[in-house]
Amino acid sequence: MSSLMKSLGVDGWSEADRIRLVEEILDSLEDNQEPPVLSDALRQELDRRIAFLDANPDACSRWEEVMARIEAGLKK
Repeated sequence: MSSLMKSLGVDGWSEADRIRLVEEILDSLEDNQEPPVLSDALRQELDRRIAFLDANPDACSRWEEVMARIEAGLKK
């Protein structure tokens, strides 16, 4: 564990609380960033995946469901 985490007391937090902190930090960074420049290959792959999800909406899980599975796994 990093000395910064220890000095802030984060090392004593539960895993779920640390995950929430990471999410909040990432959310705060998104507010200040410009969109990334995508290569043609990456843009085509993203378009392919979006088309797949549009055609198969039941093929994916909602974010809340994914987080619930992760948090349940952490409690084991």
